[in-house]
Amino acid sequence: MHRALAHPAHDAPGDADLEPVVRTRVRGHSGTQPIAPFNPCGVAAATPGRIPIAVDPGPTFGHSERMGDREEFLAWLDDELVHAERAMLNGDTGPRREIWSKVEPVSVLGAWRNAVGREDLVEAFELLAPSFSNCTDYAFELISFDVADGMAYTVGYERISASIDGQPRTFTLRATQVYRREDAGWRVVHRHADAA
Repeated sequence: MHRALAHPAHDAPGDADLEPVVRTRVRGHSGTQPIAPFNPCGVAAATPGRIPIAVDPGPTFGHSERMGDREEFLAWLDDELVHAERAMLNGDTGPRREIWSKVEPVSVLGAWRNAVGREDLVEAFELLAPSFSNCTDYAFELISFDVADGMAYTVGYERISASIDGQPRTFTLRATQVYRREDAGWRVVHRHADAA
């Protein structure tokens, strides 16, 4: 199963005038669904009032989760998670701290720093944030995800243009994250990221 948020900048030459799409492949079947632009750093803002992303749910593998749970999770990613990552890449840890669980265990095997436990996690965010500024682009290419029994995961590429220690950089991270549905909504409980 493969799902990717595609962007005109990443598509083949000549496709720049096409809308971004969610590409879905399940057991050799391929389908597409137009979506609003996924550009969380504010460079050409997404369309206001867009509807949640709709994708083929694929096989359920016996999970009790319904399509609505998957759509809700993707909408949360597109809204809260992306906002938090954009803020972090502009030096603000507040939104990222809010989307991370306050319930142990939590962990990060990060591209720049590792942390285990909420206290270490917040310290890692606080140490990293001042290095980042001027996020001009952030795109999350979602390769795979699932939602089951109050847990979810994502695997994808984060394509980022931001300044690090005042120097403009463009880089890609491979990121795997695990999420837990809590009273306050979806929360991140684990992240593993490294340079692609």
